[in-house]
Amino acid sequence: ADSNPMRLFGKIDARIDQLDLDTPAVLRFFKWFADYVTGDMGVAWRSGQPISNLIQHAIGSTLQLVAAATILAIVLGVTVGIVSALRQYSTFDYLIIFLSFLLYSLPSFWVAVLLKQWGAIGFNDFLRDPVIPWPVLIAIALVTGLLWMLAVGGDLPRRIQTFLMASLAGGALLAYLQLSNWWQAPRLGPGLIGLFGVAAAFAVTGVAAGLRNRRALLAALTTVVVGMVLYAPVQSFFRTAPPFQTNGDTTGTLIVFGLAVVTVLVGVAIGWAFAGPDRGVSMRTAGITAFVVGGLIFVDRVMQVWQPYANYLRGRPIPTFGDRTPDLGGNYWVGVLDSYTHLILPTATLILIAFAAYTRYSRSSMLEVMNQDYIRTARAKGLPERVVVVRHAFRNTLIPLATVVPLDVITLIGGAIITENIFSRPGMGQLYIQALEGADIKLVMAYLVITASLAIIANIVADLIYAAVDPRIRLEA
Repeated sequence: ADSNPMRLFGKIDARIDQLDLDTPAVLRFFKWFADYVTGDMGVAWRSGQPISNLIQHAIGSTLQLVAAATILAIVLGVTVGIVSALRQYSTFDYLIIFLSFLLYSLPSFWVAVLLKQWGAIGFNDFLRDPVIPWPVLIAIALVTGLLWMLAVGGDLPRRIQTFLMASLAGGALLAYLQLSNWWQAPRLGPGLIGLFGVAAAFAVTGVAAGLRNRRALLAALTTVVVGMVLYAPVQSFFRTAPPFQTNGDTTGTLIVFGLAVVTVLVGVAIGWAFAGPDRGVSMRTAGITAFVVGGLIFVDRVMQVWQPYANYLRGRPIPTFGDRTPDLGGNYWVGVLDSYTHLILPTATLILIAFAAYTRYSRSSMLEVMNQDYIRTARAKGLPERVVVVRHAFRNTLIPLATVVPLDVITLIGGAIITENIFSRPGMGQLYIQALEGADIKLVMAYLVITASLAIIANIVADLIYAAVDPRIRLEA
């Protein structure tokens, strides 16, 4: 403490002037709000940094986490929930119900701590000698086959066939990872990209068009072939283009985003060329397949810098805190890999919790839709079960999620406070806690205005999505 009374009073006067405490609270609020709406958020009085800079960095970190967690949770949760509904009262359905309730009841801080222990510390220790015993690999392959068998269902011969095929495929993949030392030098390469691309082509065609639609299947497979032909030129471009030679330049991200758009457009063009009984179906199938193949090529390029990145971190590449490695350096791909490794644990924490909720929502919604009269009418007309589920039931299943997802996203943008705190991720939640602890009023008010505005926008977006998905809303309006 300062023992000089005059100096102490001088500091108090300076603080009163800095916080404008001589102005009445009501007038001070309107004065602050007038500055806020004109873009002047003020300065954080403890750190002396502009509040706009603090929020810009925090919301960028949070958006990374929210985007990854929300997209993966929705895709996995909706898919598993629909399959569970279609296999109602089966062993698979009971297993998913149990798993959903279990995950939904778990506290996020406990899940986060376990992931730090086993997903980071344990995995980093495993990388010192990445050898999995063969009995364990065989057991994993058999469990994989069992899960696929329960999900697909059918009569006994079909179940046995599914179990054997899934077990052999899973065992072959695990054996490849073991024998090729993939854990220390992970990479997809043209072989795995082609294999996964063909599998994606059949899967997307089976869901979106049906395997009997030969034009759509040929369009998807042709898209995979085009992707494999362009693999080497794209790799050469990624290695030599100047935006990819430095770390932290947003130009590389913009180029990757532009290439993703071009990739989808090329797939759509291939689908248009093949046409078929329904040109739109072929275009959609080829476009989705192109996106998957392009994503695999991007992931492969990021994985190529894994070894130097892991060596720089002394063989412990999975971090337990923060959103980036200080003073890392390297090129664009090293920066992307570093961001992704820092996202793994907090994203997994949010996915496990959100997955349970989305699975329950989609399952209950699908069960309700499948009992509607128009579904029975569609089946009575002789439509294939795939058409009934994908074209008639799936869209209406998404109606409840249209109101839930935007609100969940905005809630997370406000900050996954517990998750960010455990992983020391400098997002909106961490910023809010620090502002409260430091009594930084302007920073707290800026945070509350932003989150409140986003909540209003989320409700408007939810209503618009609801109207777009449900034609009854448009007709009644």
